Amino acid sequence: MSVPTTRRVVETSGAEALWLLEGAAHGRLVFSQRDQALVRPAVHVLEYGRLIVRAPVQADLLQARPSLTYQVDEIRMPAGSGWSVTVTGPAEPVAEAVEAAHYRRTLPGWAYGPHDTLLRITPQTVTGYRLGTVETR
Repeated sequence: MSVPTTRRVVETSGAEALWLLEGAAHGRLVFSQRDQALVRPAVHVLEYGRLIVRAPVQADLLQARPSLTYQVDEIRMPAGSGWSVTVTGPAEPVAEAVEAAHYRRTLPGWAYGPHDTLLRITPQTVTGYRLGTVETR
């Protein structure tokens, strides 16, 4: 006889959320354009407290935004277990040539040319949630 379970969401600490983010390789860059939310796949690395993101988006679309949002998750279905992390903060293009070359070598891109952008996001808000189940009786 199986024990009934209920799905639940538990908020993580900021430190745990950053740890989960660091262990992931890809996520989604979220921004708005003409009052419409846009989501682009991206790869990332967390170094020295900053998030370096490589996304298939034109850099000029992002320059007028005071902050950007990056979202990562790992959800296992049908169990419904996993986690989700969202980071928001000011972003700037990675402009220094040697640094940009390093990240282009280490972060695989989806597109090249004007739709291949490297960004540095300084996390100001970090939220995370673990998804799981608990036994109900």
